[in-house]
Amino acid sequence: MAEEHDDLDEHFESGDAGASTTYPMQCSALRKNGFVMLKGRPCKIVEMSTSKTGKHGHAKVHLVGLDIFTQRKYDDLCPSTHNMDVPNVKRVDYVLVNVQDDGFLSLMSDDGDMREDLKLPEGELGQKIKEQHDAGVELLCTVLKACGEECVITWKPNANADK
Repeated sequence: MAEEHDDLDEHFESGDAGASTTYPMQCSALRKNGFVMLKGRPCKIVEMSTSKTGKHGHAKVHLVGLDIFTQRKYDDLCPSTHNMDVPNVKRVDYVLVNVQDDGFLSLMSDDGDMREDLKLPEGELGQKIKEQHDAGVELLCTVLKACGEECVITWKPNANADK
């Protein structure tokens, strides 16, 4: 019996295997700065308004959201009583170990695991990370994960670097 238990531990160690990438939430329960799926993309809600409709109609909720990975704007209109999909969003901080020549980042988690599968973000964010790293500042990069996608969304100097 103990052997079977060990196998189970190994199976669940893989993390999100089998976990749903979204969960339902009634439209009227969504809040600004929360997350929602709009047009099949995980978005952060930046604007939300409710409009009353005719005598026998439902109140409608107008949602405007920014894609958490591409910053593209999406909007949707849905009855307040309907369910919308909400993405399971996870934030993890990693210590930046290196910016490789091919544009990939070497990141280390709290427990010492290394990963090298995320690219340096494009634009100003990527430039700032590279400048700070090249200047010798130890950085923490925050990685956002949702719906099978991951990317670095922000950075900060590592306060624990000297300890």
